[in-house]
Amino acid sequence: MKKIKNPWLNQPGYNCICCSPDNPMGLHLEFWEDGDDILTRWTPTQDYQGWIDTLHGGIQSMLLDEVAGWVVTRKLQTTGVTSKMEVQYLKPVSTRDKGLTIRARISRQMRNVAFIEGEIYDAGGEVCTKASLTYFCASRQMAEEEMGFRGCLLEEDNHQ
Repeated sequence: MKKIKNPWLNQPGYNCICCSPDNPMGLHLEFWEDGDDILTRWTPTQDYQGWIDTLHGGIQSMLLDEVAGWVVTRKLQTTGVTSKMEVQYLKPVSTRDKGLTIRARISRQMRNVAFIEGEIYDAGGEVCTKASLTYFCASRQMAEEEMGFRGCLLEEDNHQ
């Protein structure tokens, strides 16, 4: 498993609720590449509950959408936007869980559309939530020109 460098650091206006380390209200997620998967780990708190001791479904969707976006960024080396997302809530996620793992991977790709599957696992390794996402992916030229994207490397990579 290899840690991914955040390509958006020092980008003017970058303040993502999920992955910006500087957003005071953000989740400060970091990401790893594990074979075909991209994953993040996060420990929920009571601040993110919907019902008592239960992680809000919208927060779960946000986590799945974010890791899917990083799949596009790292695996396809471009940017993209979510077109469609279908979420299956299989069991409640506790806000007292000692650590969630959120994973996603490309299930198939057609031209500039990526189909991504993801899951949220509780600390015991049980799947709590699944998602199927459709992403429209920008051309690398558009990602560079409009988003300032210059590639997404692993921490061990020495070249930029």
